[in-house]
Amino acid sequence: MELLAGMSAEDRRQVLASGRRRRFAPREVVFHEGDPADTFLLIDVGRLAVRAATPLGDTVTFAVVGPGEVVGELALIDSGARRSASVVALEATEAWSFTAETFHRLRRTNAGADAFVLQTLAADVRRLSGLLVEALHLPVETRVLRRLTDLERQYRTGGDPTRIPLTQDELASLAGASRATVNRVLRSVAADGLLELRRGRIVVLDAAGLARCASRP
Repeated sequence: MELLAGMSAEDRRQVLASGRRRRFAPREVVFHEGDPADTFLLIDVGRLAVRAATPLGDTVTFAVVGPGEVVGELALIDSGARRSASVVALEATEAWSFTAETFHRLRRTNAGADAFVLQTLAADVRRLSGLLVEALHLPVETRVLRRLTDLERQYRTGGDPTRIPLTQDELASLAGASRATVNRVLRSVAADGLLELRRGRIVVLDAAGLARCASRP
């Protein structure tokens, strides 16, 4: 857990003891966009999607976060801020929930925590800048494959195959594409033997081959 990496074992124990263990069912909303930003989560098991609604009522998924990662902490930097996005459990998820007070105490007393926040901000800027460039200059088919490759890395537990328990609608939200486009791209890749489509999930059979396809402009 990178946020706690610079702490002694005793300090980590005390921090975790100050948190509250929470469990979320699949599709349960963890944070609503616009909610007061008064807690953050350190994920232990499962994965969460960070999403926002567009003016037209569509949903855009910015990121999928998993074990060892933190969600909701950046909103706490701005006192009195509200959530800029919703967070939804993609699967059964367990996490430690910490108050804003704990977050600010960590930043005051542990240099590693403050460095973590800065690194997270920098990583988010780089990631979002990359997504903007892709949206402006890459075909939608390539974007779909790149988001699928990102998910394969996120869900990988060993060698092939990798089971990604997301629907085509959720992949479409990540790629900024329509479901019809995602289905067409996935069927084409499946015909090449790189993956299988199953109900409510995608099974990647050849991660290296998929990555090669995604690397093409």
